Amino acid sequence: MNERAAAAISVQQLHKSFGKVHALRGIDFTVPRGTVMGVLGPNGAGKTTAVRVLTTLLLPDSGTASIEGHDVVREAAAVRRLIGLAGQATAIQIELTGRENLEIMGRLRHLSWSDVRTRGQELLDRFDLLEAADRPAKTYSGGMQRRLDLAASLLGDPAVLFLDEPTTGLDPHGRLQMWSIIRELAQHGTTILLTTQYLDEADELANTIIVIERGQVIAQGTSDELKDRVGGDVLEFTVVDKSRVDDAVRAVAGLSDTDAIVDAETGRVALRVGHRGSQALVQAVRALDTVHTETAGLALRRPSLDDVFLAVTGHAAEADGEQPPSRGRGRRRM
Repeated sequence: MNERAAAAISVQQLHKSFGKVHALRGIDFTVPRGTVMGVLGPNGAGKTTAVRVLTTLLLPDSGTASIEGHDVVREAAAVRRLIGLAGQATAIQIELTGRENLEIMGRLRHLSWSDVRTRGQELLDRFDLLEAADRPAKTYSGGMQRRLDLAASLLGDPAVLFLDEPTTGLDPHGRLQMWSIIRELAQHGTTILLTTQYLDEADELANTIIVIERGQVIAQGTSDELKDRVGGDVLEFTVVDKSRVDDAVRAVAGLSDTDAIVDAETGRVALRVGHRGSQALVQAVRALDTVHTETAGLALRRPSLDDVFLAVTGHAAEADGEQPPSRGRGRRRM
C-alpha cells in the first residue's frame, strides 16, 4: 500500500484563488491515519482556505484532495460524514444552553434523539461541562465556549478532525486544557489536522508539521527534522546596553555563516553556530569581552520552531501578505 492510499488526508496540487489573490498555489501533503499534522503559517498564508476546501466548504480551482479515499468534490456528502470541524470562530448559539447546542448539532448530523442525548451527555462530561450544561452558552468563559464547540464537532465520532487555530484568544490555562483534549483525541486514534500560528503548539502536539507561506508548502517534516534544518545549536544572549547591540553583533559575526537575528527592542541576539557547541560559547565570551559589551543570559540552546520559520522564510511568523522585514548589514531584524 502506497503512502497516499494509507493516508487519512491526501492533497495534491491544490489551487484556490479569490480574484487576484492566490490563496493556495499548488500545495501537496498527506496525513497518515491516527496522527496529528500541524499546519504552521501566519495570517493570510492559506491555512484556513486549505481547511475550507478539505471540509467541502470551498471548491478548489484545480488539484485533488481526499479524506479516507473520498474525493472532497465528487464525494462531498461522504466526506462530511467522516469529518468534524472546529473553526477559528465557534459555531455555537450563545443564547442556547450547552446541552441544547449539542442536541441541535446532533440532529443536523441526522443522529437519533437517543444517540444525541447519550453522546451529548458523554461529551459534556468528557469536556468538563456537565455543571454548566443547562446554562446559556453566553454565560460561558471563552475556554468553555471553545470546549463546547469542539464537543459539537465530535458528536458524529469523526475519523478526521480539523482544528483551525483552536486556541486563538484563550488564556494560558485554556490553551493547556485544549492541548490536553487534543492529545487525548490523538491517543484514541483520531486523525487531526491542526492549523496554528503558535509554533510551540505545533511542537507540542504534532507528529509532523508543514509550514505554509503565501499559499505554498515551504517546509515539511517532524519537529526535530525541521529544527535540524536550522543547522545545529543557537547562541543567544541579551545586550544590557541596547545602544551597544551593533557592536555585539559585529563581535560575534565570525562565529556563523548566517546573519544574526536581532530583536532591537529587547536587545536579544540569536546566532546559529552549527555543531561547535561549547567552543562557540567560549569564542563568543572572548569576542564580546574585546568590545567591552555587557551581556546577560549568554547560552547555547537547541533550535526552536521560531528559528525554523525564520530560517525558511527570512522573517517572523506574525504577519504575512507583507514584504519581509529589511535586513540590516550583517544581521536580520525580528
